[in-house]
Amino acid sequence: MIQSAMQLFSVKNKIVVITGGTGVLGSVMAKGMASAGAHVMIVGRRVEAGEKVVGEIHNAGGKANFFQADVLNKEELQQARNKILTAGGGTIDILINGAGGNMPGATIPPDKTFFDLDIKAFQQVVDLNLLGTVLPSQIFAEAMAANKKGVIINISSMSAFKPITRVVGYSAAKAAIDNFTQWLAVELAKKVGEGIRVNAIAPGFFITEQNRALLTNTDGTLTARGNSVINQTPFGRFGEPDELVGTLIWLCSDASKFVTGAVIPVDGGFNAFFGV
Repeated sequence: MIQSAMQLFSVKNKIVVITGGTGVLGSVMAKGMASAGAHVMIVGRRVEAGEKVVGEIHNAGGKANFFQADVLNKEELQQARNKILTAGGGTIDILINGAGGNMPGATIPPDKTFFDLDIKAFQQVVDLNLLGTVLPSQIFAEAMAANKKGVIINISSMSAFKPITRVVGYSAAKAAIDNFTQWLAVELAKKVGEGIRVNAIAPGFFITEQNRALLTNTDGTLTARGNSVINQTPFGRFGEPDELVGTLIWLCSDASKFVTGAVIPVDGGFNAFFGV
């Protein structure tokens, strides 16, 4: 029997854990899931920022809680998981691995070369993006495996499809996220069953606090890099954070029940374009 569209795309009352839920994109994804009826559990380091997002969700009539934990700290994640299981009635339905980012030392500015790369910063970026996805997946998906049901959404990037100049650490880490997404999808399907699915969203170019200075000038005009991005994006603009929500809900709902190991671009055509 075919479900109605409302049932097919429903995430109502699902317990959703989201790391990185205080960032520009993460907070919008958290609010989007809450507006669709999910109970959102935000996990992060910044208590004030986390409580602010929770307050905004509550003010909009949604359900949310904040739990302090570092995605690179196994013990803190385990403690957060136990609290979430208590608050959520013993279930975690969805994990969104939204934590990630870049730092200046792991990039190659125009006046430097690869040989100037700060290896310590490179390692920190790889750890944040890759280990910061692997470790929460291990901790929170253990509860999913016990119930043989759940959804994991990782956050990839256009720099995984096409290595983007300058951001060497970030590109390497996001390429690894794509590989890990496919690996974990197969691992869990084979050893736990089809009830657990693992997919990723690959955002195109969205303005965040981390890339704002790379893409825009202080007066709001585009930098040379910003112009290059727009010229290579068929839609001719940057993405709006809420444009990620529809794809997110689709991947988290029964509407994508036979989809696992996929990386879905949300990029205004950037990945499809070859500028000749």
